[in-house]
Amino acid sequence: MIKVGLLGCGTVGGGVIQLLRANAAYIAARVGAPIDVARVLVRDPAKERVAELDRARLTTDPEAVLGDASLDVIVEVMGGVDPARAHLTRAIEAGKQIVTANKMLLALHGSELLERSQKRGVDLAFEGAVGGGIPVIRVLRDALASDTIAGLAGIVNGTSNYILTRMRQDGLSFEAALAEAQQKGYAEADPSLDVDGGDAAHKLVVLAMLAFGARLDGVSVATEGIRGVSPIDHAFAERFGYLVKHLAIAKHRAAGLELRVHPALVAKDSPLANINGVLNAISIEGRALGPCLLSGRGAGDLPTAVSVVADLVDVAIAKKGGVAGLATRAIRLAPAILAPMGDVEARYYFRFSVYDRPGVLARITGALGERGVSIEQLVQQGRGTTDVPVDVVMLTHEAKESAVQAALTAIGASDDVAKPPRMIRVH
Repeated sequence: MIKVGLLGCGTVGGGVIQLLRANAAYIAARVGAPIDVARVLVRDPAKERVAELDRARLTTDPEAVLGDASLDVIVEVMGGVDPARAHLTRAIEAGKQIVTANKMLLALHGSELLERSQKRGVDLAFEGAVGGGIPVIRVLRDALASDTIAGLAGIVNGTSNYILTRMRQDGLSFEAALAEAQQKGYAEADPSLDVDGGDAAHKLVVLAMLAFGARLDGVSVATEGIRGVSPIDHAFAERFGYLVKHLAIAKHRAAGLELRVHPALVAKDSPLANINGVLNAISIEGRALGPCLLSGRGAGDLPTAVSVVADLVDVAIAKKGGVAGLATRAIRLAPAILAPMGDVEARYYFRFSVYDRPGVLARITGALGERGVSIEQLVQQGRGTTDVPVDVVMLTHEAKESAVQAALTAIGASDDVAKPPRMIRVH
């Protein structure tokens, strides 16, 4: 029997127990032994659980789990950095196999935990950290081991994708779409980590570790959320043949690794443009393979539990076969140079709220032209006056981020504009 200690039993932990119970015979046949969740660390033993549990297995004392020498695997789904980091460090040093779905912990301390695991000869599996039930970690670690990755782009936060979908489909404001997402249970009471991009940034760091072998503990990713996107931006984007999506983007450049998270205009005929609601998708570009798209449910109890239990099965098989730690030993990380955000080159969408005065457009295009930013398309929505602003929208040719930011700063300081310019990058 493979005995498991489960750290945390919320939504995902409950899903893990449900899945192990529902597929017990099949999983035992795959592993060659039954899997038993022997101990479960919780904050409140009296709390009602998604899955029915033998209450005698619940404990609020970490020592009852981490100090149990009979356990083979520790599964961590409690989230956060502390005390999860300390718990996993202790479990690794004790020779336990590790499964975690903790993207924040991995983004901040993943390299350290991997090195500890490799030295101790145990596996650290983390498929559930990115993309819920989408097997993107396995694809990067195993299926594409013979290829090199040029870049990847993904919709990796279901909350933001749901909000943007509802704003586009029914013209909802950000606030109304967020409230609906919270009502349906897709967004937390405090949605900041999702809608401000932090969750996607954590996941991007984890993906970049696997895709590029980059040691990125605690790296600062250029991050922008979706609060600034308005229904009018969706309307203009569609007019130009695009949809607005929140993307996590990584590219391997000669000057360094490019990591960024932000809203982006995605062409309507792009596969990522058709990922709606709470679905996630990651597009990977292999130098030999070319493009590859993985899509599916990116959050929730059972989708994430599918990945966690798959990891549990893998590490259990490895332990039974006497090759524990083999998969983790294959992950090699090295320090990476990050390319400055100012060096990014892209096309851009601008929306200016301007007063309809003689020479306004000339002054705006002049400020852009002086910094090497050229206009591809320009649209004015309706008519304004010298006192009532009108929206002017532009798409640019490819330009450098530093030049764009300098131009927007100069334009924003002008009396010609009623409020700060809105900029969205084109993917």
